[in-house]
Amino acid sequence: MFTRLDPRRLETFRVVATTGQVSAASRLLHLSQPAVTAQVRQLERECGRPLLVRTARGVRPNEAGRVLLEYAQRLHHLLEEAATAVAGEEEVGGELVLAASTTLASYVVPDLLASFLRVHRGVQVRLEVGNTEQVLAWVGEERVPLGLVEGHARAARIRLEHYLDDELIPVVAARAPAELMRVRTGKDLHDVPLLWRESGSGSRAVLERALRQAGVRRGPQTGDLQLGSTEAIKGAVAAGLGVGFLSRWSIQDELASGRLRTLPIPDLRVKRAFSWVLPVDAPSGIAGRFLRHARAVPPLPSAP
Repeated sequence: MFTRLDPRRLETFRVVATTGQVSAASRLLHLSQPAVTAQVRQLERECGRPLLVRTARGVRPNEAGRVLLEYAQRLHHLLEEAATAVAGEEEVGGELVLAASTTLASYVVPDLLASFLRVHRGVQVRLEVGNTEQVLAWVGEERVPLGLVEGHARAARIRLEHYLDDELIPVVAARAPAELMRVRTGKDLHDVPLLWRESGSGSRAVLERALRQAGVRRGPQTGDLQLGSTEAIKGAVAAGLGVGFLSRWSIQDELASGRLRTLPIPDLRVKRAFSWVLPVDAPSGIAGRFLRHARAVPPLPSAP
């Protein structure tokens, strides 16, 4: 028997599936967590099958859920285009200026821009790329109206708004030296070279904090490398030069191809957030429109 899907429940499912967290979806949808859970369960009943896999870290779509998610995303984009067309905004032009730290500029912002520019075709884009401290400074100095950073930084004249969850994953080369493959605990990191980002990087600040919280007294030491980009660390890891901690968003292709492999360290979890950097007053114009769009359609890292 054919069952017509409720578009409101479909939208709730889309936000839950893309964020991977009922709590994050409830904030974006302005609903209580029980209400979000109830809508998803009702949608699963309408579909006659489960759509999400519940894990300790949150939820992710199963095979049926991934199929439905594609339709939910297409419907969301279509409704967004319709609203924009009716409002007479198709011809909006001008320049969207924003800043992002390096990982986000490479692995998150492009998908956001692609979906935004499908609707706002007349917009030009200028993306400034720097480390977290630089992006915070640029927004605070009003050089750019909007930024996206990793880490837990704070600065004057700005505010941070949580956007996505992330984790820095310890990785080594697929054929790493034996000393690297023997790492099993945080304390084992004392005996192997680590690959660090530069001072001022949000990734480095988060890693240093996580090591301290895990009781691992470990900073840069003889034999370590300090590198200025995610891609540089990937290359050094692949060359067997040490253990790198890289965003799960940035290593999907390398894990799938077998170029890199994860290193299980159960007593060390390096979690962090991606956050919007905003001026005290909410950004307006094209920047404000882009921010609203990004909040509505958060991206999802590809599965390896």
